[in-house]
Amino acid sequence: MRAVSFIVPGEPQGKGRHRTGKFGTYTPAKTVAYEGLIAFAAREAMQGQPLLEGPLLVRLRAIFSVPKSVSNKRREAMLAGDVEPTKKPDLSNILKAVEDGCNGVVFHDDSAVTKHANEKVYGLTPCLQVTIEGK
Repeated sequence: MRAVSFIVPGEPQGKGRHRTGKFGTYTPAKTVAYEGLIAFAAREAMQGQPLLEGPLLVRLRAIFSVPKSVSNKRREAMLAGDVEPTKKPDLSNILKAVEDGCNGVVFHDDSAVTKHANEKVYGLTPCLQVTIEGK
């Protein structure tokens, strides 16, 4: 089984909903930019290897920064994992951004993803840790 792992720096973001404008529907620019950042990190991690095949497992760990307004006691609890982030974005929206950003970079199409294991945690350095396993 092959696997590829990469890190997307910065606060994790979810895929934004399509918007309807004067000239039809479009994806918000913030979403397009984030999916591009995911694709860049994935391309670097792939190092020219062939795309992953077969049923795929996507693992992601969304690490959020601790809000500056919390007390030191609460901050320690957040960093210890006793308090989990229940704020937006939803894990499902983060997963969708990762899947769309990896289309054609890590795998042919996100329809090959059959399993996923995801979590949201607080940490000192906000980022998105992604591992994709396949054949």
